[in-house]
Amino acid sequence: MDERFEEHLRHPVGLGVKPPRAREGVAGGAACGDLVVVRVAVAGDRVVAAGFDASGCGAVRAAASAAVELVTGGPVLEAARVGAPQVAAALGGLSAGKLHAADLAADALARAVGAAARADAAVPARADRTLVAMSGGVDSAVAALLADGEAATVTLELWRDPENDGERSCCSASAVRGARALAHRMGLAHFTLDLRDEFRAGVVEPWLADHAAGLTPNPCVRCNGGVRLDAMLAFADRIGAATLTTGHYARRTDDGLLRLAADPAKDQAYTLAGLSPATLARLRFPLGDLEKPRVRALAAEHGLPVAAKPDSQDLCFLAGTGRASFLARHGALAERPGDIVDRRGRVVGRHRGHHGFTVGQRRGLGLGGEREPLYVLGTDARANTVTVGPRAALATERVALRDVRLHAPAERVDAAKLRYRAAPVPCRLEHATLALARAVDAAAPGQTAVLLHGDAVVGCATIAGCE
Repeated sequence: MDERFEEHLRHPVGLGVKPPRAREGVAGGAACGDLVVVRVAVAGDRVVAAGFDASGCGAVRAAASAAVELVTGGPVLEAARVGAPQVAAALGGLSAGKLHAADLAADALARAVGAAARADAAVPARADRTLVAMSGGVDSAVAALLADGEAATVTLELWRDPENDGERSCCSASAVRGARALAHRMGLAHFTLDLRDEFRAGVVEPWLADHAAGLTPNPCVRCNGGVRLDAMLAFADRIGAATLTTGHYARRTDDGLLRLAADPAKDQAYTLAGLSPATLARLRFPLGDLEKPRVRALAAEHGLPVAAKPDSQDLCFLAGTGRASFLARHGALAERPGDIVDRRGRVVGRHRGHHGFTVGQRRGLGLGGEREPLYVLGTDARANTVTVGPRAALATERVALRDVRLHAPAERVDAAKLRYRAAPVPCRLEHATLALARAVDAAAPGQTAVLLHGDAVVGCATIAGCE
């Protein structure tokens, strides 16, 4: 047994200590039998006190003691560089069977440091310091590589659900752990912020309510516009960072408006359309002029292990689970059988709940033997009906809007994106209606309409329906 390990085991640093104003981080639990609670108090730019409690094997107590000793009295930005390798090294190295203890201590420490810094840190500001939103994927990693000035990183834990696939979600506890390891490999401070309560209240619950009302919401627009980026900018202020750098494929115009990315296939300006000009002024998008192959090549050139990591495809809180099962589990939207009707109101089939359908949907109707393909034309939450018809009936040249927000005069609107992956459609904005230059299919109520002038985003709205 290494003498450093034995010293922490026999004389643990901070065991049972509960500093005033300390924030807690917890890791482990019933599944593994080991539990660590780390408490950290931050004032100004330093960790002024720390303590812990631990149950389970002796290695967990020693690892927690080492973690507390490593950060107490030091700068909060240095505490954010402590991970499992540093904890293990402080114990003189750990055998493979005991590395789990260092992982747990590092997880609990990271959560405590993040919570304490978010609540109480006041690191002196530097104009050349940026906070990088680190998801653990290739895009955010390359954004950190390309960031100007001194960089620190942050990952948000937004959702935790045993039904989800943590490896496929960009906001799970597993993703946070991977992002932290990647940031530390790059020599960067890394903070973990637990925003699960804010995410549920600000994104998931409205998404569930919209489905119950028969709408097709876009949770990413709501998340970026009201939860994630605002929280990260507020945290940037805490650690003295002037800007927030993200791995989004988007750009800004010279006059501060959001602009579509150079690569249309990867453009993410749609999901950022709800941001205010004041927020945009502090954002940096180093990938906006790059194409994805170049981003992967940069990651490979710098030896980053995520160079070939697949992109996340699902909504982060749906990763590994289906929309229908998620709605049933979390929104009390269990099966509610109703009629599928045609445009004349004639019953042509049955469904298990209107919330399982969206405008333009073709698959899953279960209408065998129809003479022509049928598509969902609309849903009625009150009547619990799904209306279907031929594809031609989806076409519209006028789209009604609600909650219109403009960053430029209405007459500048010359195109709109009506879905995330849809191409812009030339149009005019007439009060709260888009007059389209050509007919489009499936303008779904609840989706976001992004209003453009050329490739600049000049506003956004929510689709209310077709006229």
